[in-house]
Amino acid sequence: MTNPSSTAPAESLIAAPAPPEGRLRSITVELSDIHALTGLLDYLVRDDLLCWTRREEGLVGFGELTRITTSGADRFEDAQQWWRRLAANADVEDHVQLPGTGPVAFGSFSFSRTSAWESRLIVPELIVGSHGGKGWLTQITTDDGAKLTAEGAQAALEMVLEASTEAGADVRAADFGDPDNSRSADGGTRDESPGTGPDDGEMAEATLQTGALSEAQWTVAVREGVKRIEAEALEKIVLARDVVAHLPAPVDTAQVLRELAMRYRECWTYGVDGLIGSTPEMLIMVEGSTARARVLAGTLDRANAPDAGTDYAENGLTSDEKQRHEHQFAIESLTRQLEPFTSTMTAHSEPFVLELPNVWHLASDVSAELARRDGNLPTSLALAAALHPTAAVCGTPTGAAAALIHELEDLDRGPYAGPVGWMDAAGNGEWGIALRGAVVENPQSIRLFAGCGIVAASDPEAELAETWAKFRPMLQALGMRS
Repeated sequence: MTNPSSTAPAESLIAAPAPPEGRLRSITVELSDIHALTGLLDYLVRDDLLCWTRREEGLVGFGELTRITTSGADRFEDAQQWWRRLAANADVEDHVQLPGTGPVAFGSFSFSRTSAWESRLIVPELIVGSHGGKGWLTQITTDDGAKLTAEGAQAALEMVLEASTEAGADVRAADFGDPDNSRSADGGTRDESPGTGPDDGEMAEATLQTGALSEAQWTVAVREGVKRIEAEALEKIVLARDVVAHLPAPVDTAQVLRELAMRYRECWTYGVDGLIGSTPEMLIMVEGSTARARVLAGTLDRANAPDAGTDYAENGLTSDEKQRHEHQFAIESLTRQLEPFTSTMTAHSEPFVLELPNVWHLASDVSAELARRDGNLPTSLALAAALHPTAAVCGTPTGAAAALIHELEDLDRGPYAGPVGWMDAAGNGEWGIALRGAVVENPQSIRLFAGCGIVAASDPEAELAETWAKFRPMLQALGMRS
């Protein structure tokens, strides 16, 4: 049976506006006051913001002009057609002319076509962007009578930032119950059963509750997955689990995003309508006719690694048959799905070790030149739809793995492991896989997800430990023990 609370749409926290009555109009101007060191981190100041950042660059959106929500097998195509109509009729004044300038839609899509969670594209009213040392500001409206100017866009941004500073000061000072903002990453508790709450007069603590499956139940599911692989029903399956953090005060989403962006600079930190996280895996990035992807499969926890970490990681990943086997499934899955859209494609024959604060991964980067069809290049969202789900988050073969996931996980993944990112009016965009993340289900409850690739050599207890390593980024950002 599906866990009903895991399917609650994050949009229940934010009222969706009516569709725009007029066409999109936008102005994009250079923004010179983006700090060279802190970059877009200075703009992560609102809990309802939209964000996609890496190494202090990317995009941050404020306000909401319009959105589409969709579900089912046609969710990608529905969203693409909606955005294509808006973009084709848009009146765009762009003084920067980079991928991500002009009108942009941020999006998040469910992992499964059967999910009760609604996929969405959201167009903000203001966007601050940064890439290659250049900053910009975009203002978008559907008011035909509005006068769009650089001065007006800057004034609108200043109003947003000033309002955020005034409204957020008290919330940020609380820091989940710590008035002096000094709570360490050891400040929460881990519990496999629901907490009963503090006694009168005691300081409330964050607690962690089991999700759809307990640890014991999930390891049973892993064992069953291994049995099916040994019976040659499939070669690999990715099994996920969830836990729920209950907080003593409303989650400070902006602060969580800042923590993730600072700790995990090599990852893509995302925030879309209550879905937040920091993913190390790029499903597809498109700039003009060039597409890139980063594939991860194979994980080693850094928590108890010896001092000689680099050698340890090399031996534990590149020399480990189980890890290499899992990684090969993932890279073959992506390149096979991408190949029909390309004229040339390059993938390194040997994966490299990606070092993150919590884990090491086996990683491979893929680049390709896109081929035109009927004179048009595929958009980033069209490619994301074609590539999803990869073996890295589903298994091999995909159909058999997806069916077994549905049988064993007892979980609606919602947006977990689905595409998350953005697309501009020209079709450029970046779509990561929503990993190392969580869904804010209500102001004081947030559901975390983590998964592992299961192959014939998998050990259930080791896979369980790996899920805790993957929960660690979000738990630390929430100020909880990991």
